[in-house]
Amino acid sequence: MFFSASQISAAVGGELHGNAEARVSDVAKIETAQPETLCFLCEERYLPYLAQTKASVVLLSRALYTEGLSTPATLIVVDNARASMAMLMQAVEQAMRPQHKGIEQPSFVAEGVEIKDDVYVGAFAYLGKGAKIGKGVQIYPHCYIGENVVIGDGTVLYSGVKIYYGCKVGKGCVLHSGVVIGADGFGFESDEKGVLHKVPQIGTVRVCDDVEIGANTTIDRAMMGETVIGENTKLDNLVQIGHNVVTGKSNVMCAQVGVAGSTDIGSHCTFAGQVGVAGHITIADQSTFGAQSGIAGSVRKGGIYMGTPAIEAMTWRRASACFKQLPEMMRIVYRSTKDDGTKD
Repeated sequence: MFFSASQISAAVGGELHGNAEARVSDVAKIETAQPETLCFLCEERYLPYLAQTKASVVLLSRALYTEGLSTPATLIVVDNARASMAMLMQAVEQAMRPQHKGIEQPSFVAEGVEIKDDVYVGAFAYLGKGAKIGKGVQIYPHCYIGENVVIGDGTVLYSGVKIYYGCKVGKGCVLHSGVVIGADGFGFESDEKGVLHKVPQIGTVRVCDDVEIGANTTIDRAMMGETVIGENTKLDNLVQIGHNVVTGKSNVMCAQVGVAGSTDIGSHCTFAGQVGVAGHITIADQSTFGAQSGIAGSVRKGGIYMGTPAIEAMTWRRASACFKQLPEMMRIVYRSTKDDGTKD
């Protein structure tokens, strides 16, 4: 399927510079693009590729555009090239992946399950008693939906998702393969002999609207009350959310982030890969944590943090610059004390 530069420009509301009839049928990186491909450019360091790109059409962020910019490609200037590209790719994805409908066999749907219009239930799926499935929900093969689970309109559950009893998933969510919602929180207490006994986890999980959860991510049910994943939050693969964690809106957690129980996270926070978060703490809105940061205590003010324990990023960078010099610094100190006649 081909699209012209004029069609793309109209779809993203961009300014067209060049051949309006230039055609594309695929997308590519600007540094490896071939004819009839569409690229986007939003970082200044990639500007040199414009002069020699083979791409037919390039989406260019307005901040990078100047009159007379040399390129063989047709340019479409937009406010944010990455966002415009994402919008176009979403439209293409929807066209390439039409929604399924109906209940495939073999599958199991218990008595009392409520299923609204345009729902798809794949083969070998299990829907427990009392489950409520919203309009247009897509449940791919081998999913498990426990008793009294509620799933909102338009949510997609890819193959192998498991949702334990009583949990709620909002509208427009995407749960990738291997996601587990509502497994028991990690709660044990030892007796006087040191034997560990399980603390019953009788709460639930509530996933709000427009949440995306990556493959093999787990969200534990609360000991009491709810574990809550806030609206528009995006979790990467292999993220672990402990019991009674509550997150605000529009948070991002990259792969292998682990959040211990009863932590309260604000809104618009970003956790890079392998960040570890201690339990029973509070994290302020608009906090960002670099990869492998260890958050040991509450963060009262939004900002950028790095290191273990996590501290302000600029302080961490200055400190880390000194680390590799510490052995030589110790040798200098040792020699100076010997020269002074000081004992070791």
